[in-house]
Amino acid sequence: MELNDEIMIAASKTRVYEALNDPEILQACIPGCEELIKHSDTELEAKVVLKVGPVKAKFSGNVTLDQTGAPESFSLTGKGNGGAAGFAKGGADVTLVEQGDGTLLKYTAKAEIGGKLAQLGSRLIVGTAKKLASKFFVKFAELAVETKT
Repeated sequence: MELNDEIMIAASKTRVYEALNDPEILQACIPGCEELIKHSDTELEAKVVLKVGPVKAKFSGNVTLDQTGAPESFSLTGKGNGGAAGFAKGGADVTLVEQGDGTLLKYTAKAEIGGKLAQLGSRLIVGTAKKLASKFFVKFAELAVETKT
């Protein structure tokens, strides 16, 4: 599964990049996130409760950031385990482009799922993934603007 989208954020590229690296902001934006622990500048651990169709599960996972092209671009990879519900793994490439007083955030995300989740059907999975991504970025755009300096 692959998702592509972009969102305009009314904050500078530097501010958006800082917000993308702020565990408190990320935890507030990730739907169902109960805990987000930053182990280093490139390693995060998350606990997330998600409901996809009839399957509800608590996922524990790790995310690794590659900040080689920062702050213009970076990528992340992660994997999570939801016990009997299955697993998810994937990654995203994010690009930040300053435009006037704001920043255009573009992303391409890829994910692979297994277990009970994979049995639900691609239409339900893709629809849920798009909904979760939309919720994340709408909230992120709001918080990145609210907390800018």
